[in-house]
Amino acid sequence: MQLYFRGSGTMWISRFCIGKMLARKNGYEIIEVPYGNFKKGIKGNAEKMKEAFESALEQSEKLLADVRWEDAEEILFISKSIGTIVAGAFAQQKSLRVRHVWFTPLKETFLFDGSADAIAFHGTADPWASDEDIEEGCRQNGIPLTEIPGANHSLETGDALTDLANLTKVMEAVSSWL
Repeated sequence: MQLYFRGSGTMWISRFCIGKMLARKNGYEIIEVPYGNFKKGIKGNAEKMKEAFESALEQSEKLLADVRWEDAEEILFISKSIGTIVAGAFAQQKSLRVRHVWFTPLKETFLFDGSADAIAFHGTADPWASDEDIEEGCRQNGIPLTEIPGANHSLETGDALTDLANLTKVMEAVSSWL
């Protein structure tokens, strides 16, 4: 069983579509978690970030209320941005043994499920999370980290060919890890 916990903005379709295809190829049942309706101006505003997290977690609980977790052989959460926090909190709250693919995790991602079986991807020009916070969180928790030089919170650099090469590199890493 594989679930998607997205960030607060738009979903980076390429990564999620390809990630979903890889998960399906590896035998995972796909469940999407389409929470939303966040306030604007979350970045840099701790109160709005907390509200967005709480809202996403509450929506996730409702959306996933009927999932029979005990029937899953393995659970994989693929998440992005605030979704990495929601995924960790949800797994911890439900006492689920989960594997995580974290696209653009945030500092707060490491507050939950610190011993997670995870792999992380971070852009070195991500204005939402410092390189130091993500490197430290991954190092302390033994989580493999792939950093994308010059990439933003969408793991994009602004150069289409570079982004395509990075997308290939990231998806190869995800595929190998699965």
